[in-house]
Amino acid sequence: MQNRIALITGGIGDIGTATCRELSKLGVKVIAADHVPKEQGEAWCAQQKTAGFAFEYVKFEINSFDSCALAAEDVLKRFGTIDILVNAAGTINDAVLRKMTKQQWDDVVHTDLDSMFNVTRQFINAMIEYKYGRIINVSSVNGEKGQFGQTNYSSAKSGVYGFTKSLAQEVAKYGITVNTISPGYVDSKMVHSISQPVLDKIVAEIPVGRLAKPEEIAWAIAFLASERSGFITGSNLAINGGIHMY
Repeated sequence: MQNRIALITGGIGDIGTATCRELSKLGVKVIAADHVPKEQGEAWCAQQKTAGFAFEYVKFEINSFDSCALAAEDVLKRFGTIDILVNAAGTINDAVLRKMTKQQWDDVVHTDLDSMFNVTRQFINAMIEYKYGRIINVSSVNGEKGQFGQTNYSSAKSGVYGFTKSLAQEVAKYGITVNTISPGYVDSKMVHSISQPVLDKIVAEIPVGRLAKPEEIAWAIAFLASERSGFITGSNLAINGGIHMY
């Protein structure tokens, strides 16, 4: 995977950071994309550099198609193409449907589903031109099975499967694969925003008896991003510790 270039949305989050590191270890040049100000992104890059990792940071407002278009134009001018695209950005804003506001619905659907189009659309033509690409979309176990209080999140994450399978059919002939991973509950800031009693109950229901490590999710992403995974497309890789089997 030497000389490949990857862009990871949600790149400075827990799963994003682990993915940046895992791909970098394989020789990939990594661009972390996130919504935080440039100064914060550069500070994150400096922190990663002390750990031995050299990353680029690009600000992406993934909820805005026009903003993504401008940011992607800059990326393509600087790097020529993106070989690996990881759509890892996501958010939650939970409520039962009878109490959910339109803003809560929109916040999650825009970030977790609309962003798939807003970002991928910017790079797909360059991948087609170069006849190579690896696109990995991060869904969730709750997109597969649903979850109380998450009609917005589960709907968005379920939509990722349709996006993945349809796009995979469109671009397979160009040497581009499109796959989904579906993590379960990960030891991350997002999961730790859940109240401890509820989180304890969730962990008790996971057959392996613990939360996933971000590095375990990153390894699965790296596997699908590999040049040797060219015969895997339109697939979903569940990484949930056995909490949902199908």
